[in-house]
Amino acid sequence: MLRLLSIEFHKFKYSKASKVLSFIYFVLLSAIALFSIIKFNIGPIKFHLAEMGIFNFPYIWHFNTYIAAILKFFLLLVIVSMISNEYSYKTLKQNLIDGLSKKEFILSKFYMVVAFALISTLFVFFTSLILGILYSDYNEFTIIFSDLEYLLAFFIKLVGFFSLGLFFGILVKRSAFAIGAILVWLLAENIFKGYLYWAFRNNNNTDETVNTIMQFLPLEALSNLIKEPFSKLNAIKTAAHQIGETITKSYDVEITTIAIVLTWTFIFIYSSYILLKKRDL
Repeated sequence: MLRLLSIEFHKFKYSKASKVLSFIYFVLLSAIALFSIIKFNIGPIKFHLAEMGIFNFPYIWHFNTYIAAILKFFLLLVIVSMISNEYSYKTLKQNLIDGLSKKEFILSKFYMVVAFALISTLFVFFTSLILGILYSDYNEFTIIFSDLEYLLAFFIKLVGFFSLGLFFGILVKRSAFAIGAILVWLLAENIFKGYLYWAFRNNNNTDETVNTIMQFLPLEALSNLIKEPFSKLNAIKTAAHQIGETITKSYDVEITTIAIVLTWTFIFIYSSYILLKKRDL
């Protein structure tokens, strides 16, 4: 594994575009800390995001992983561009000539995917821990380290999403087309979701029926891993209560969703291997 990883990091080292995109990604992750200094003072109205509780333990694990997951597109570009470069610069063919098997090639890419996801998760963990220690109203040890399942969900989400990018990169060979294919897939899932709402429009439990079906699609499953955290804030719940609404949404990281994402991850990686195995290079 270390040998295959070292090969990938050597390629990454000499890829200027990949280094720039990775740098932008981690700078944007660091920018989460800027939420702590956002203040608005308009007469008697004072608005300070940090005082709304977004950095309170354990809520911060949910909030920061959700926000950080939005930025995963930058690392997806890194994964896809590295695959594209393998074909453009013929390094894939050279690796195979030098004795690297097609299975080892796919494994090297998968290990890189896992490495990027792990580094990102650790970065979010330490950033969140520092912000929480600085701004959280709750600093008991048991509270600080509760709800860490959101970090696990974040890691799995990145591995799954990057594996999707790896599959499309192998499939179409060009980074622009691979990104386009992912966007088409996203559009297709949304069209299918709209069709389901139309098909079950007379059902008494339309939302539940549609969600039950959609949860098995890859991008929907990835989205379901970390649900939006905003309605979880006490300020939002209080506002909803004042207008007669009660928020009963579950924000848990569900084992079923994890299993679905891991299954799709395996499908994408194995399919990438099958494509490469059958392809004449």
